[in-house]
Order: sequence, then structure tokens, then C-alpha cells
Amino acid sequence: MCKNKKLIALLGSTGSIGQQTLGILDQHRDLFEVGLITANKNYKLLFNQALSFCPKYVVINDLKGFRYLKKNLSKKNTKVLLGANEVCEIIKTFNFDLVVSAMVGSAGLLPTISAIKSKTNVALANKETLVVAGEVIMDLAHKNNVSILPIDSEHSALFQCLVGEDPKSISRLILTASGGPFLKIEKADLKKVTVEQALKHPNWNMGAKISIDSATMMNKGLEVIEARWLFGVSHEKIKVLIHDESIIHSLVEFCDNSIKAQLGAPDMKTPISYSLFYPKRKGAYTQDWNIMDLKSLNFSIPDTNKFPHLALAYSALEAGGTAPCALNAANEIAVDAFLNKKISYLDMFKIVEKSLENFIFVNRPNIDDYLRVDLETRSFAKKIISKL
Repeated sequence: MCKNKKLIALLGSTGSIGQQTLGILDQHRDLFEVGLITANKNYKLLFNQALSFCPKYVVINDLKGFRYLKKNLSKKNTKVLLGANEVCEIIKTFNFDLVVSAMVGSAGLLPTISAIKSKTNVALANKETLVVAGEVIMDLAHKNNVSILPIDSEHSALFQCLVGEDPKSISRLILTASGGPFLKIEKADLKKVTVEQALKHPNWNMGAKISIDSATMMNKGLEVIEARWLFGVSHEKIKVLIHDESIIHSLVEFCDNSIKAQLGAPDMKTPISYSLFYPKRKGAYTQDWNIMDLKSLNFSIPDTNKFPHLALAYSALEAGGTAPCALNAANEIAVDAFLNKKISYLDMFKIVEKSLENFIFVNRPNIDDYLRVDLETRSFAKKIISKL
């Protein structure tokens, strides 16, 4: 490995964030070296990425993909491994400069913990890690002097607005939401919503899971929980506003009634590059846009009667303990079932709501508690689905 380059571990390299991250790294091969890439099942794309970046390690969660990669990368200086546990072991034993966590769902939790315990900074796109175990993660980060650099566009915006500011001066954090594809349709029409309609986000190009979460506004609820832990602000001080232009990515209101906002094109390359180069800014990776072209910037209050997932997330955050973990676990199962057309759009809320009525609450959980609640809630949610 070249000592003059920043060594990167990219977890979830075949997803939307992972591919965009590699696109930026490709333009700066003089500054970065990719040492590890991982994927769940997309072994063909992972193979092409391995050929392009020649990482020391490639890890996949799929046996068929493992066999394919093992065979086809046998003559390369790349070691192919199988399973999520291998990711944690590599992070523990290898001296990375930055771990980019772009995995989907709670699968990102243990690798993030491994990175923090190895005193490696984390660029975090995997919001579920902080939703599931935010208090433990942030405590570990502080103890190990590790920076958590948010990649979510909203949290990157808040992070940028807070650079140089006294945290005690924060009055409110305001997360903006596009409202997703169903912002302007009537609640009664949600009964007819199809998977294909839910995946068509009006402003952002995202993966399937996050697109569905955006449609239900669960994504914004998860972001509220993430913001609570990232910035150490109570849930009462975190608000959500609908801003369907998706130009203002988030705002911070301070104790003197002044407000800072971060504006930009709706493109994830900006927060990705900010985390890779932090504390510097480098390059422009989005389309050019001119603030003079903006006709208006509109805001409204979310309708939690129409989007009840958001209210559920606030309730889980207020309850604390293992409640957000259960919320996330049930939602992941529900979204997967919807994507596979086993349940309806409105069924997703019912599944999460019922799961939150039946999970095991632990007020001061440790990692084992989180993992147990995660597994048990998933099992309960699957039982609900089987009866629908």
C-alpha cells in the first residue's frame, strides 16, 4: 500500500452510494487507495469494481458470488472472503484511514463498531447504525477519538452548518424532506400504490430500500433519530419541514434566532466528497446550478396522518432504549416484503406499529441487547406478514 495515499474501506460498494463513492475515488487515484470493497449479492458488479481498483480484499455475503469471485480473481492480488464477519476482522486488523459505510440496513452496525474500536474514522451513509445503537456508537466514538462524518445529505448539511459553532447555541435542527412521490396525492389513494410508483422519487436517484422509506417518510423519521445522536440534541429540538424542491438540504436555528442553511443540487456526490476530503473541499461533482434560477423555495409541515411512519419514529426516539432498534428491524422486514409484492403499501405501517407494541424494551441496552431485539423483532414482523 502506498503511504502517500489515504487507504479506504468501502462497505457496500455496489449500492448507489458505493458506486458514486468509487466514481469520485476514481478521479483521485493519486490521493486514495481502495483496500476493501464489499457487497451483499451483486457479485458481477463487485467483480468489475475489483478489476478496476485492485483492492487487497473483496468480501461478499453470497455463496454463489463467492465462488464466482474466487475463481475469476484467482490470478489477481486480491483476497476473496465470504460473510459479514470477515468484514469486521479485516477492519480490526488492517490500518485503514477511513471506513465508508454505505451498507443498507442494520448490517452496517458491527463493521462500524469494529472501525471505531480500531480508531478509524467513519464516513457514515448507513443511518440505521445510529438508529439501532446511536448512544453506544457515539460513546465509543468519543472514547476512541473517532470522527463520524455523515454522508446523508441532510446530516452533512447540518454538519456543515455547525462547523465552528458552539453546540450550546443550537435552538433547533431542521431536517428538510422532499415528501417523496406521494406528497400531492390524497391519503385514500395510497391504498392503490404500487411498488413501481413508490420507487419513483421525484428528485433523488436512490436505492430501492431508501426510495420506499422516502415514500412513507420513514426515512425522515430514521434521520431524526440519527440527528439526535450525531449532534447530541434532544428530540424536541429536531424538526422536519417539507421542502419539495430539495435545494435546501437542512437548516440550523441558533439561540439568537439566526438560521444557517446549506443549499445545493439534489445529488449525493456533494456530501460524499465532503466526507472524503474533510476538512477541505475539493472539486465539483454535480451538475452546475445557478441560485438565480430558483423561482421559489417552499416549506410546509408534514402530514403525519398521511405519513404516520414519521410519528412512529418520533415516538420510538422519545421512548428510547431498544425502541428505535425495534422500529428499524420491523421496517426493514416490511419494506422487503413490499418490494417483493407480498404486502400492500399501507400494510408496511401496520407491521411496524404492531411490532412496536410487542418488542422487548431495555432502557439501557448494550450491543447484545440491540442484536437480540433486532432478531426477535424481525421474527415477529415476519409472523405478522405471514398472516396478512
